[in-house]
Amino acid sequence: MLYPITPFVSLLLLLPLHFLSLNVFYSLKLIVRFRSLQIFEFRYPTGMAEVGCMGEVIKHERLVDDQFFLICKGQERFHVINLVRTKPYLIARVTWLEDQPSGGSDDNLEGLANEVETYMKDVICLSNQLNGKPEKEAQDLRTNMFPTPFSFFVGSTFVGAPKEQQALLALEDTTTRLKRERETLRNKAEGTERKKELGISKANQEMKHQ
Repeated sequence: MLYPITPFVSLLLLLPLHFLSLNVFYSLKLIVRFRSLQIFEFRYPTGMAEVGCMGEVIKHERLVDDQFFLICKGQERFHVINLVRTKPYLIARVTWLEDQPSGGSDDNLEGLANEVETYMKDVICLSNQLNGKPEKEAQDLRTNMFPTPFSFFVGSTFVGAPKEQQALLALEDTTTRLKRERETLRNKAEGTERKKELGISKANQEMKHQ
């Protein structure tokens, strides 16, 4: 659903739109391939998202099979107000989207970000154990990132869950985004732990019958 034109024209700007199967997150890089001129084709998917992220092409290379190899970096998020035109490619009137100040203190936000990082490490460790990969010492996943950019980084790792990624991208509050990610990662860790325990139990039963 698209919103009607608002009277705050001075706050709006025009952007060309292109739809990707992957979500571009603020400040993060994405590697994509395009068929020649595909980026300028008209494509209007059903249920177009109202929130997107402007991508800056920081590197491009034309391939021999008439495709382009692009490395894009997510810039500002935007909210689609309405479509201005559809041909030869989509142009939309948008307004920039920024996180609103969180109600809690900076210490609470830091603590929440640290919790999310801990759950991420748990998921990585348990997944490695489940897949028989060698255990490695947990790395610093935040790498000195502040809570807001870290929350976008976490969302970018939810590969295979585009709807959840889109929902995280659209949130306008860092605390809410981190809490949602914490819940997702906690459920993932618990589910992976159960799978690991079932695998161990099954292996023990097979050994008894040998």
